[in-house]
Amino acid sequence: MTTDRTPDVTGGDAGANGASHSVEVELKFDVDESTPLPDWSALPGVVHVGEPELRQLDATYLDSDDLSLAHAGYAVRHRTGGPDEGWHIKGPRGADGGRVELHWPISPVDEIPDAVADAVSNIASASDFAPIARIRNGRTAYALQDEHGGLVAEFVDDHVTATDERSGTDRSWREWEFELGPAAPEGADERAALLAAAEAAVQAAGGRAAASDSKLARTLGA
Repeated sequence: MTTDRTPDVTGGDAGANGASHSVEVELKFDVDESTPLPDWSALPGVVHVGEPELRQLDATYLDSDDLSLAHAGYAVRHRTGGPDEGWHIKGPRGADGGRVELHWPISPVDEIPDAVADAVSNIASASDFAPIARIRNGRTAYALQDEHGGLVAEFVDDHVTATDERSGTDRSWREWEFELGPAAPEGADERAALLAAAEAAVQAAGGRAAASDSKLARTLGA
């Protein structure tokens, strides 16, 4: 992918286009329906696990017929439910595993905001967008907090039902995500130690590294 086809999802103009900006650093795991939840007591910096928070998420992913966004590593979605419902653009993963995400307030799925269309216009025209996937997710979220109540990480237990809108193929699975929060360590070594401890806790519970990089890729059979 050449730079002249790369949309600006770095967040540098987030205020100008009305978007909020975050960098998602997470681990994903495949688990069986009967896999018990991990024990987080050995995670560095985590002293409290919050009560489970139930969320019902319903996301529609949009792309052109030739999947221009997906091939370039981007995703545009409209999602209802949860604290961050709205329009999202996710960019490719960086060398550190992080993925930039932009977020705009909710609006009807057939009314793509101009700011969303503009952000990816160098890759695909929003006039060519159509639904490529619908992903419904029964999510249970847990806040992993430090001694001051800061969010070190969020752990989510997802039960996913997904439809490839192009072929009509339905898939369902269970997966876990472990995403660093604002109170996560800032140093690279400390972050690596936290992520390694999370992997160890998941493996001890019976989880395994995710076979697919994202829910969208899995929905589309990638």
